[in-house]
Amino acid sequence: MTPEFVTPPDVGGEPVLPAVHMHLHTPADPGTGVVVSSEPCSRGKSAGFVRHVVIDVGETKLAGSFRSGQSFGVLPPGTDDKGRPHHVRLYSIASPTTGEDGRGRHISTTVKRTIAEHRDHHRLLLGVASNYLCDLQPGEQVKVTGPNGKRFVLPENPAEHDFLFFATGTGIAPFRGMCTDLFERPGASPVTSRAVLIMGSPYETDLLYDQSFRDLAGRCKNFEYLTALSRQPQHDVPDHLYVQHRLGVHRDRFVTLLESPRTLVYICGIAGMEVGIFQEMARILPPSVLDQYLAVSEDVRGAVDGWTRAMINRQVKPTRRVFTEVYT
Repeated sequence: MTPEFVTPPDVGGEPVLPAVHMHLHTPADPGTGVVVSSEPCSRGKSAGFVRHVVIDVGETKLAGSFRSGQSFGVLPPGTDDKGRPHHVRLYSIASPTTGEDGRGRHISTTVKRTIAEHRDHHRLLLGVASNYLCDLQPGEQVKVTGPNGKRFVLPENPAEHDFLFFATGTGIAPFRGMCTDLFERPGASPVTSRAVLIMGSPYETDLLYDQSFRDLAGRCKNFEYLTALSRQPQHDVPDHLYVQHRLGVHRDRFVTLLESPRTLVYICGIAGMEVGIFQEMARILPPSVLDQYLAVSEDVRGAVDGWTRAMINRQVKPTRRVFTEVYT
């Protein structure tokens, strides 16, 4: 069912981003956090192992100094195969700005175990930091750095904007915090903005925080949650979908949302997903509307099907109303 959105005043335009704290702890001077909890995110026979890890950073400089959408670093113990200390790995913050505890002391992230086979010698390849984080037990210490990132955050005045969020896999992490900040932040009134979250995964069992987002959509009429399953049919559409395909399935609704000068687009997940989203936006939007989100060179404007990731930020350049945070 399409929610009956409450439409706020038409303010919009380019967002003003808040000032954020950065690099309060560096790899040379990390803080020491303590694991509070570690719970599975995936359900049933999921193809991957994903955990929601909560860390107490109350005795570090990160306490009360991070925002949803930022990331923090983890320093795994030990050395690499060349005898050098492991370098820092960054993880998106999954908690709201007030933290999991409402006081900014408990930070969380969404971690997928990296388990693969080396393509050359076919031996088991385990991700150093991901498995270290997933193995940690409550009460154990972890070296942390950050916060990191100053652009993939909500605007200073989110009530002046509407939001279209795209996520795949653990790219859902920042949107968990952002949606809480928008609609259920403790001590604050929920904004009257519209927000649509499209979450993509191979199977329904791979949807992370799925029930939490469904519950939020049930409580908040200005929030809509859609899923895109690439290897099984949807409940509402008898097709396999990637996140960008939702734009075409609900073309009229998304054209209306994107035509508004209030709307901002956030994309987080596996590198390359942004290309498909930009292509679908180009297919459904009039040129005058597309230009508000993408600056497209004339030589590729008529060849949307041929867009590649190499063109991003060159021939297909997002405007300040588009935010991307992708990883390999």
